[in-house]
Amino acid sequence: METVLKVENLKKKYKNFTAVNGISFEVKESEIVGLLGANGAGKTTTIHMILSLLMPTSGTVEIFGKNLFENREKCLEKMNFVAPYAALPYNLTVYENLVVFALLYGIKDYTDLIDLLIKEFKLEKFRKTRAGKLSSGEQTRLTMAKAFLNNPKLLLLDEPTSSLDPTTAWELRNLIWQKMESTGGATLWTSHNMNEMDKMCDRIIFLSHGKIVQMDTPQALKEKFKAEDLEDVFISISKGN
Repeated sequence: METVLKVENLKKKYKNFTAVNGISFEVKESEIVGLLGANGAGKTTTIHMILSLLMPTSGTVEIFGKNLFENREKCLEKMNFVAPYAALPYNLTVYENLVVFALLYGIKDYTDLIDLLIKEFKLEKFRKTRAGKLSSGEQTRLTMAKAFLNNPKLLLLDEPTSSLDPTTAWELRNLIWQKMESTGGATLWTSHNMNEMDKMCDRIIFLSHGKIVQMDTPQALKEKFKAEDLEDVFISISKGN
């Protein structure tokens, strides 16, 4: 499988604080990799550097073999991002938001695509509703629909299901998996929901104080830590065991 994302010796330092400290990893086609760790471990900082929202102090990020910071526009065309804190314009309707982002992504024939995404993400009855009047879960579904407008080959998810009820979260997880699997896209996913990560991820990366402390399949990690589930692994790593 082709490597979609390659991170090498990535570091982000703020004066006397190092948020990310020389991490290296890869994500391949059709792979879902979980990026886990306690609050402040460096997960969101890592995601923001991969999105080029933050410049690293040192290290490199490659998307399909191209240096992200030297080929930013070309790389970003193949990527998308979902996070609860990345809200869409509140004064635009669901449909208007999707049209605006379709135009920003350079999608010419977007009408049928938007109709399909609205149906897939169960937003039909909110088509003419302003985003600001949606519930947090409905806003998440809209942000997810936006993320698939450009058929991303690399999808970055930062706690995407944190505001969702279990049924809606389950539906969205399945839809994400189906859509990324069908296109061979790669996914980097942060979450504090260990059950979600156990079910969804091919591999898990555990961060602690900006460093990678464990990286393996969910099953291998549970066996290594003699744990029944990933939550027990998470607690052991957080305690430094």
